[in-house]
Amino acid sequence: MSQQQRPVNVSIDEIPVDIDNTQSGDVEPTDVPDEIESITRGLASKHPPTNPLVVLKAARWWYIHGKGGTDPVFQWAIEWTRHLATDTPSDIKRFEDFLEYLVTVGFVDERHELR
Repeated sequence: MSQQQRPVNVSIDEIPVDIDNTQSGDVEPTDVPDEIESITRGLASKHPPTNPLVVLKAARWWYIHGKGGTDPVFQWAIEWTRHLATDTPSDIKRFEDFLEYLVTVGFVDERHELR
């Protein structure tokens, strides 16, 4: 049984994709679905998610709604997934950029609030 979707708001899973707002780079914290916000905050925590599929779900959302391939959350999620898959050290610069971007987007006022 398929569910009909409007062309301006589609989804692959439970996370909606706003076609009109793709790769705008203008992400407001209120625009981020709860599940994606939770995963994103988890990526900034001392105990980030260890399921690559969960991390890639957030990466996909940020790629679509953020700055595409240059979005810092997308880049960190991909970097973290690479780390999980290969057990190699992750790029601390990407992590620092990711934390700074979360402050810029408005998730928190200060980076230390994320950890």
